[in-house]
Order: sequence, then structure tokens, then C-alpha cells
Amino acid sequence: MKILLVEDEKQLAHIIKNGLKKMSYAIDTAFDGEEALELLEINSYDLVILDLNLPKIDGIDVLKRIRETDDELKVLILSARNDVVDKVHGLDLGANDYLEKPFDFLELAARIRNLLRRSFIQTDTTISCGRLHIDTAAKIVTIDNELLDLTNKEYGILQYLALNKDRFVSAEEMIEHVWESDIDPFSNSFKVHMHSLRKKVGVKGMIKNVRGKGYQLNHGTTNE
Repeated sequence: MKILLVEDEKQLAHIIKNGLKKMSYAIDTAFDGEEALELLEINSYDLVILDLNLPKIDGIDVLKRIRETDDELKVLILSARNDVVDKVHGLDLGANDYLEKPFDFLELAARIRNLLRRSFIQTDTTISCGRLHIDTAAKIVTIDNELLDLTNKEYGILQYLALNKDRFVSAEEMIEHVWESDIDPFSNSFKVHMHSLRKKVGVKGMIKNVRGKGYQLNHGTTNE
């Protein structure tokens, strides 16, 4: 899942970004409201973590601009403004959640999981597809109750396929949601990670690839 973190405190942004990357999220960062709007214009995100006290363009104005064009994008306000009026105002303008600073990172992570589950109409933290089971809260993947040792990118690809298992997903779409936006467009990274993931899954046909359509997660058949 791809997240835009909008936070002008660079040290805090660095801590949040590193923590979420360890949880297999792809994170882009913006340090002011203007940069945030530029990134939103050219990239697709599953969630925005938005501070309110931003240089150039205030966080409330960024939220207004988001909701002018996108009603579905999840927005989590992360702000030192703890007045009830500020909270109500942010939520009334279309924020999906509001977390005060200072905060516990584990609570932030839990709120992110909750919002992303809503994005994909997922009410359970477990996704199953045949012999494959993904615990999205613990970031654990098993096949036939055997744990798969996946890299963050491999997990990100597999989770995105599982969340969209009713359709084919193009490589470009997966890169957009699993990689940071500064990925080299000529990089062979996706193919390398996909090849490694399919080898680790080891179930023939579980990750189906159809030329011109993309990839789809299936129950699979026999071991390769």
C-alpha cells in the first residue's frame, strides 16, 4: 500500500517513514502543503497522513483541495492541534480520522490498518485464497500453515494482489501502489521481485499472468 506522509518536522517524518517502511508500506514524503498537492497531482495513493500546521499551504487547505476532486482517498490528520473545534472541523471537511501529537506509533499503525481495510471493504485482518492466508495486521503469510519468508516488496505485491483478487492487476498499477514514487522507471525491480515471489509461493497457477491483462491471484493447482 502506498502512503503520502505530509509532515514539516523532518525528524518526525523520518521516524514515521522508517517505521512504516518496516511494515511494508511504500512511503512518499512532502514537507509543505504545496509539495503535497504536487505529489497528489501526479501519483496515486491509498492513504494520506496529513499534518495541519504546514508551510506554504495549510493542511486544512490541502484537505479541501483533496476533497474537491477525490471523495475516496483516505486521509488521516496527524496534528498537534488538539482543540475539539479543530478536530470537528477536520472531520467535517472530509478527514477519515484524527490523531493528536504526541502519539504512540503502534496506535498510528493500527489506525492506518483500519482505514486501509475500509478502502478495500475488508472487515477481517485475514485474507485467504485457497491454501494461501495473509494476516494483514501481523504481516504474516502462510501456505498450508507454512510460513513464507518474504521481503517487504514481495509482501506488498502479494497483499495488493490478494486485496484485488477478483480482477487482473497490471505491473504498472502494482508499482504505483507498492513502490515509492522515486523508483527508476527503467528499473527491473518489479520483475525481479515478482519472479522471487512466485518461486517462494511455489504453487502452480496461484499467481496467474496473462499478457495484456496483468496478474491475478488464484487458488492454484499443484506445486511447481
